[in-house]
Amino acid sequence: KEGDIGAPPPLGVWDPLGLIETRNMARYEVMEIKHGRAAMLGFVHVILIEAGARFPGYLSPSQGLKFSDMPAGCFASLEALPTAGWLQIMITTCMMETGYFLFEAQTVEKEPGDIGGSFWIRYDDPEVKTYKLNIERQNGRAAMMGMIGCLVHELIGVDALYPTGGLGGAAPPTIF
Repeated sequence: KEGDIGAPPPLGVWDPLGLIETRNMARYEVMEIKHGRAAMLGFVHVILIEAGARFPGYLSPSQGLKFSDMPAGCFASLEALPTAGWLQIMITTCMMETGYFLFEAQTVEKEPGDIGGSFWIRYDDPEVKTYKLNIERQNGRAAMMGMIGCLVHELIGVDALYPTGGLGGAAPPTIF
């Protein structure tokens, strides 16, 4: 309803097909928060990788693959990651999702997105809490759109962060 977390002004609730009344919206809220958090981490990853930031050492010692050998592009880095690395990522994600590692599982008794346990920051003031949760939702939505933009830019052959460089993908010229 109007004024709920995730429906701030000026847009509020926009449901032209009336699906809110026919669906389990708590499930969709949890999915939106999870995807938003993943997209925020993913967008920071794109920025750091495009800037040249890499961990020192080996990504896969058995294959002689260093972190510095990984390409900067979203799709290129996906293709360059060894299968064992993908399995580790999937197992860790599944363990975090179910509450066996690092986080607690999302249950129906908890607020959507409340998976941090006792380490999570809590706000006693309801107004501050609503403000912070709305910021998280909006930033997550923006990050999801940002990641889609980065992926589309790469698919059409330009740089993920500097698409105005033409099909060569170079950064735009400086103005000053």
